Amino acid sequence: MTRQKAVTVNDIARACDVSRATVSLVLRGSPLVNVGTRARVEAELKRQRYVYNRAAANLRRRTSSSVALVINDLSNPFFAEFAAGVDEALGAEGYVTLLGSTGENPARQQAVLDSLLEHGPAGIILSPAAHSDGVAVRRAIGNTPVLLFNRALTGGDWDFLALENERGARLATDHLLALGHRRIAFFGGQGDSSSCRQRRRGYVEAMSSAGIAPEAAWHVECAPTRVDAAHATPALFEHDPPPTAAVCYNDNVALGLMLGLQARGTRPGVDFALTGFDDIPEAALSTPPLTTLSVDPRARGRQAAELLLQRVRSPDAAPCNVVAPVTLVVRGSSGASISSEPAPNPSNRTSA
Repeated sequence: MTRQKAVTVNDIARACDVSRATVSLVLRGSPLVNVGTRARVEAELKRQRYVYNRAAANLRRRTSSSVALVINDLSNPFFAEFAAGVDEALGAEGYVTLLGSTGENPARQQAVLDSLLEHGPAGIILSPAAHSDGVAVRRAIGNTPVLLFNRALTGGDWDFLALENERGARLATDHLLALGHRRIAFFGGQGDSSSCRQRRRGYVEAMSSAGIAPEAAWHVECAPTRVDAAHATPALFEHDPPPTAAVCYNDNVALGLMLGLQARGTRPGVDFALTGFDDIPEAALSTPPLTTLSVDPRARGRQAAELLLQRVRSPDAAPCNVVAPVTLVVRGSSGASISSEPAPNPSNRTSA
């Protein structure tokens, strides 16, 4: 079977008896072409089924109408909200969003970046996968503008939008301490993630300020997913006496811990107190509603897009490092104040 030759700008120009430049102006939506000529060219484009090669056009014009968004966990509702915010801000500026997900896998991240870069995006917003090599990421993206979100990388001066991870975890821990808890775990997250290290540091600082040295058994690592958190729940109860409360790495982990507790017959917010981090929409609707740190993920997405576009417009500006604030939102999962620590199956229960 003979492969049909692709229709070119020259073919359209010859058929309409206009210059190649005129056809290019029509394709770019330029107002410089009169209405009659534009209609004639557009009709010919449709008749010959011309396909506009936007990537090639971007290379010729040294511009792009797209931005790549690469996230580490597509299953996390936080990133759905974050991506919506990115897309809103980019759309308002005439850009489209190219989405890729790495599943916390650095090799997959490399493949996703390589593929998206073939489209010549104006820039990249990247939430790095766990165990990412900053040097390898920098080598992959070359000179393309990039903004890191929430997780830091070595290997260069990066534009970075961070969260108040350390302060947020301290607020959550102080809240549980104020309710009377002393055996408080830090649950979930992966130790080589900068955001996890920062949140754990805030937890340790709050515990130390209260004169409490956290026991090793009170720190349980797991991937920041609901399923992994549910499976890791028994680790909290392997040593006697077990913790009575937990500061969770994020809302996804906290909701997974709730499932794990319920499977044991332990009631979140009654028999065990816990907090999350992110305030995804589901947090207010869980049973019980989740006490958490509000990050406003959609607003953070808009902010990330705006910061990246600033870099695109001013490529020689100094690297920016922005830290977005968080706010403690108290709901039922942290329970009520306790006068003394309950036993693993308390008779003197706190109420949500």
